[in-house]
Amino acid sequence: MNGKEWAVQTADLTRKFGDFVAVDRVTFTVKRGEIFGFLGANGAGKTTVIRMLCGLLLPTSGQASVVGLDVYRQTEQIKQNIGYMSQKFSLYADLTVRENVAFYGGIYGLTRQDIRDKQAAIFSSLGLDNPDMRTSDLPLGFKQRMALGCAMLHDPPVLFLDEPTSGVDPGARRAFWDVIHHVAEKGTTVFVTTHFMEEAEYCHRVSIMNAGKMIAVDSPGHLKLAHEKKSMQDVFVALVKKEVAG
Repeated sequence: MNGKEWAVQTADLTRKFGDFVAVDRVTFTVKRGEIFGFLGANGAGKTTVIRMLCGLLLPTSGQASVVGLDVYRQTEQIKQNIGYMSQKFSLYADLTVRENVAFYGGIYGLTRQDIRDKQAAIFSSLGLDNPDMRTSDLPLGFKQRMALGCAMLHDPPVLFLDEPTSGVDPGARRAFWDVIHHVAEKGTTVFVTTHFMEEAEYCHRVSIMNAGKMIAVDSPGHLKLAHEKKSMQDVFVALVKKEVAG
C-alpha cells in the first residue's frame, strides 16, 4: 500500500475471534494532518481497529499500513512512530505529574533536556502550578489532557486516541478537543474514536461503524447534507436503522 499523502490506509481489514467477526472488511484512508473520527456504539469494533493499526493485534486478513509501515511485518516500527492513548487512564496514579512525564520520556528515549522541555510545555498547557502533586489528585479532565501530553512526548506523526473523553464532563471534553485541534494544526494526524456523536462535529472527516462494518465515511457537513439531518446524532441513528433493516 503506497501514497505519501496518507497517514493510515486499510483495505478489507478483518479481525475474527473464533467465529465472531469483530471487524468486517473495513476499508478507509486518513490524510496526513487530518482529524479523523471513528464513531460507533460500544462494541462496534472501533477499539479492535485501533489495536490492529497500533501493532497490538494482528489482523485475520486484509491490508493496513500506518505512515507507510505494514501492520503485519513492521509492528515495532509502527509503535515508534505513533502516540497511543487508551480508553482507560494509563498513567501511574502513585507518581507525581513530573515523575510520569520523566518516566514516559525515558521509555521514548528522550534526553534529559528534551524531557525538561516537554515537562514545561505540558505543565503550561495544563495550567499546573504544582507539577509535584500526585497524578491521582488531578481532576479527570486534567488527567486526560496529561495522558495526551505523555502520548505526544516523542512528537509522533500519528496520534491514536481511543475514546479519550469517556467519563469527563462536557466542558472538559470541549477543552480536550481544543488541545486536539492545536495538535493537528501543527501537522499531527489524529485518529480518534468516540461514541459521543457531537464530537464528530470537531473532526475533518468521520467514519461510522456498526457491528464491525464501516457504513459511512465523509465530512460531518456532507453526511448531514446527504441524509438531510441537522445533527450527527440524527445521521448516526438513521444509518444504523437502515443497516439493521437490511
